[in-house]
Amino acid sequence: MTAAKDFDAIVVGAGPAGCATALVLARAGLAVGVIERGGAPGTKNVSGGILYGAVLERLVPDLASTAPVERHVTRHVTTFLTAEAGCSIDYRSTALGTPPYNAFSVLRSTFDPWFAGTAEAAGAFVMPAVRVDGLLREGDGGAVVGVQAGGDDLRSDVVVAADGANSFLARSAGLRPRNDPRQVALGVKAVVALPRERLEERFGLSGDEGSAHAFVGDVTAGLAGGGFLYTNRDTLSVGVVVRVDDLVRSRAKASDLLQSFLAHPLVHPLVRDGELVEYGAHLVPEGGEAMVGRLCTDGMVVVGDAAGFAINNGLVVRGMDLAIGSGVCAAEAVVEAAGRGDFSAAALAGYRRRLEDSFVLKDLHTYARAPDFLGRHRMYGAYPRFLTSLFDGVYRTDGSPREHLVTTAHRAARDSGLKVTELAADALAATRAL
Repeated sequence: MTAAKDFDAIVVGAGPAGCATALVLARAGLAVGVIERGGAPGTKNVSGGILYGAVLERLVPDLASTAPVERHVTRHVTTFLTAEAGCSIDYRSTALGTPPYNAFSVLRSTFDPWFAGTAEAAGAFVMPAVRVDGLLREGDGGAVVGVQAGGDDLRSDVVVAADGANSFLARSAGLRPRNDPRQVALGVKAVVALPRERLEERFGLSGDEGSAHAFVGDVTAGLAGGGFLYTNRDTLSVGVVVRVDDLVRSRAKASDLLQSFLAHPLVHPLVRDGELVEYGAHLVPEGGEAMVGRLCTDGMVVVGDAAGFAINNGLVVRGMDLAIGSGVCAAEAVVEAAGRGDFSAAALAGYRRRLEDSFVLKDLHTYARAPDFLGRHRMYGAYPRFLTSLFDGVYRTDGSPREHLVTTAHRAARDSGLKVTELAADALAATRAL
């Protein structure tokens, strides 16, 4: 005799992917349980990040006025750092400050509870402070029929794994291998409080405008990765992200890199006099399209970071919008399967088809070569030295005769250790990857 089910769907993880899945399922009339290991949604996440809002605005049309977003981003800055100098690409646009806003800074400690509450208001049942210990299977390795959680067996037609980059559910279901250290990064993040007036003066902001800053080079001591700084209302989200294989090989400590980053002569003035109010670490998927494996099995689908849905192309880092988009696609596929009363892998295959038709897999395919390109270590040492040396030669006037720009560039490349063949190869690789 088949045991009675507790829910139509169980979502494990109340991050953006899990909440989006639960919201769409609940609005479709399914009984949804959301299990969150943290004491409340968002308690396991610190700092926050940038949310590109278009996909969420389809679910919550009044996003800017309803969600606890911090600032809408009107400025994007990428800075190449050496120990003493920096060269920046600085893009600022008034169009980015016109609704519908392109991107927001958010704090996960406030955003996640709001998103979970939105799903709950639609009918989902959120269960915080509950740990999932494993999957329930039909027989020996059969279909997934629920989870073991908090000492209880909870049964459902389908389980949605939204349990993060180190998803043990996806691994235990045989959908993903253990993470390859080359495909994940460790992010060490902090929140630094600053009075709102001082923050806006320091970053040249007004109203609810915000800026997003990425740093490459000295911030990671030549390791593959980078630093970030996002402006919130009266705090800064700041941190470093370093690929795990480089961390292991170098024996560097990510926490030390963060302290060095905060003390950098071009970064310290941005965080000076701030109060550290949050601190933590988190694994981040960095493998791009190559990291995405099987997305469903009988009775189960995988979404968000658990599926490897994240993009870093060196200029833009995206995760939350891909997570939400995957959650929407997964929920629609589950609703379709429920209509048929069939939750086999074949019936849930509509999930991947929807992803392929959406921006999620299309964007991952567009930037499929970006992880390999960003793995070139001269990106984090030689190129920052080249750019800062080049512009030092352009701007420094010391009474000696001036050189043509091409001569200055040749000198800068030589001094930074770059070969012309490497410049040409990297230029070609960049056009293909980015």
